[in-house]
Amino acid sequence: MPTPLPVDTLRERFPIFKSQVYINSCSQGALSVDVRRAYDDYLCDWDERGAPWEYWVEMLEKVRTAIAELINASPDEIAITTSVSQAVSALASGLRFDRQRHKIVSTMYEFPTVGQVWHAQESHGAKVIHVPAAGNVIPLDYFDKAIDDQTLVVSLSHVCFRNGSKVDVPAIVHMAHRRGAMVLLDSYQALGTMPIDVQALGVDFHTGGVLKYLLSSAGLAYLYVQRDHIKKLQPTAIGWFSQENIFAMDPTANRLSPTARRFESGTPPIPNIYAALAGLKLVKQIGIERIETHIRDLTDALIEGAMRAGFNVVTPLAPKNRGALVTLKAKDVNQLVKQLAAHGIITSSRDNNLRISPHFYNTHADIDAVLGALKKHRDLLV
Repeated sequence: MPTPLPVDTLRERFPIFKSQVYINSCSQGALSVDVRRAYDDYLCDWDERGAPWEYWVEMLEKVRTAIAELINASPDEIAITTSVSQAVSALASGLRFDRQRHKIVSTMYEFPTVGQVWHAQESHGAKVIHVPAAGNVIPLDYFDKAIDDQTLVVSLSHVCFRNGSKVDVPAIVHMAHRRGAMVLLDSYQALGTMPIDVQALGVDFHTGGVLKYLLSSAGLAYLYVQRDHIKKLQPTAIGWFSQENIFAMDPTANRLSPTARRFESGTPPIPNIYAALAGLKLVKQIGIERIETHIRDLTDALIEGAMRAGFNVVTPLAPKNRGALVTLKAKDVNQLVKQLAAHGIITSSRDNNLRISPHFYNTHADIDAVLGALKKHRDLLV
């Protein structure tokens, strides 16, 4: 068993806990002194060095390596992007849809941007199929019926942003590969809360960002492309950082990088790279396994307390079927979020569900505070 976390010490690095209970990491991680200092470092470097592009490219490679280590990939398999939207768009631009392979199998649990990008490919011959849910899960046999020999890509959300439901990735990858289809896994709501090994999962593509449980800020994400696919795909949504030599500055030719960098675009988000490195370093120092154990302890307590109080838990109850996000059904979720904020408790919502998402910096006292406030406003809950 992983050793317990020194939560009280860790909380000191997050000033927001001096005045509020922040339990909304599924939306954005709490701001640490480490990330704030990283932005200060960027401004100092800009001020003192002027325009040190070679140095900033070195920073870009550091974050590429850090992300590769996080998901057990090679740095050459990682493209740094500004968002998952950009990552999936770049991937989609490199796919070719024909009569033999033209179907995209997605689900109703995807973040909207992913489904929207796939539907944008319909003008290029793609056909998008959305696998429905049954209650708060998507049964494996639903995937088995949807994936066929015309499927090009199966697009999955590791943990659903709406209700915290987690899919059985290895089982679905097996189904897809058996029929010759590739798999894209979006782990934005899982990164930083559980170990993720793209090689063990067997996915062809993987994406996510640093905004949430990786504790950084908006503006930096990535795309993993399994090395056997890299040179087979010729993306058209590109930029100067997708080129083999980014400093060649040649407008007369398109010479794509032989690595996953070919899926990158224009000037990278330099300030966000500083922040991402700080957030990733903090998560690595603590340890993903320890974080996962701590979050599971808190979410178990939250679900048990909510059910004891008679609240409607939307998130699947079985630990293997859920991530770090717990959702409760509400009558007026916007009002409920406001009332909790008035108690100094920061949460968020989707689809009339109250979203509560602890991280390593949360405690059982935070869970008790949430449950206590909810009991005062049970009229807003179903």
